[in-house]
Amino acid sequence: MADLSNKVAVVTGGRRGIGRAIAMLLAQRGADVLIGDCTEDPGKGTAAEIAAATGRRVIANCVDVAKYESAVEFIEGAVEHFGRVDILVNNAGITRDNLIVRISDADWNAVLDVNLKGAFNCCKAVARRMMKQRYGRIVNITSVAGIAGNAGQTNYASSKAGLVGLTKSLAKELGSRNITVNAVAPGFVTTALTDDLPQDLKEAAIKMTPLGRFGVPEDIARAVAFLVSDDAAFITGQVLSVDGGMVMQ
Repeated sequence: MADLSNKVAVVTGGRRGIGRAIAMLLAQRGADVLIGDCTEDPGKGTAAEIAAATGRRVIANCVDVAKYESAVEFIEGAVEHFGRVDILVNNAGITRDNLIVRISDADWNAVLDVNLKGAFNCCKAVARRMMKQRYGRIVNITSVAGIAGNAGQTNYASSKAGLVGLTKSLAKELGSRNITVNAVAPGFVTTALTDDLPQDLKEAAIKMTPLGRFGVPEDIARAVAFLVSDDAAFITGQVLSVDGGMVMQ
């Protein structure tokens, strides 16, 4: 099991679902963790639960990743509290699904601003510090929709495809400073977002998945924990699909 002792991790969208599972597993493996969300409660209860379960220092602060100034303040908060940032996981994301003829400018902009620009903002906010310390691990949470597309999600799929380009470009830009940049592309995962899907859509998704089930947040967390560990020190610019085989279809 990869040891993350003495590492400091930042996880956006860490209050619940996949982000919570990532924060929990990184803490279980020894990291101190800052989680963030843009809701009134950024996850202070979640942070307390993870800290109690793992014995690590875990805190939560508000962040609006779509705004660069907020992203900078968020990252600086981690530095002030923990002294450094070693790991950044860009997990914050939203959906505004609809057919393209019904997607408003507001819904297009909101999804791109959070999912893609948000990751860019956080990467930019942390890059200089990681370059100075000559160490860093960045993981962007994309989606199978960003690889294969999905009807009714042109905004979401575009934002997630953009993350693939961001990941590969940044990996080339930062690699000489011992900073790896990778992405994880989940398939259908049991979260609050998928709970509301119509039953027929859930059944269709399972039929398209060779392993015959939805993933769970912990499936994604284990992939992230691997990519931020020393076991993956020679892996960068990659997109790891954690989707039960869906993208093969």
